[in-house]
Amino acid sequence: VNEWNDKTAEITGFTKEEALAKPLVSTFIVPQLRQSVQDVLDRALKGDETSNYELEFRTKSGEISYLLVNATTRRDADLNIVGVVGVAQDVTDAAKQDMAVKSMAEELRQLVNTANAPIFGIDIHGNVNEWNDKTAEI
Repeated sequence: VNEWNDKTAEITGFTKEEALAKPLVSTFIVPQLRQSVQDVLDRALKGDETSNYELEFRTKSGEISYLLVNATTRRDADLNIVGVVGVAQDVTDAAKQDMAVKSMAEELRQLVNTANAPIFGIDIHGNVNEWNDKTAEI
């Protein structure tokens, strides 16, 4: 890390002084995403930039923030590649809401499938598009 602005410090809880000169991937990225984040950075270092990459970032307090990141190749005045600039948007609230909706949908699906009453559905063309276990049993 060689740049860390005030917003990054606010989102992560790490001050600029705490972040500078630390390896980004092994210090701040959750283990299951480290390889894919490293791949994005490696590609950017070769001039292949990535837009809208969602990653999970571990905050100083141990919480997870969800960031939507653009990894842009950083060049000097002679256009030599000298690093990567990451520009991120905090999408934590939206990501948590998406996870809650998915969880609720899964709970409803399980409720329909295990209901003690036959439940079926049809689409606008009259084709069956829902058929729970009790309906199949009958």
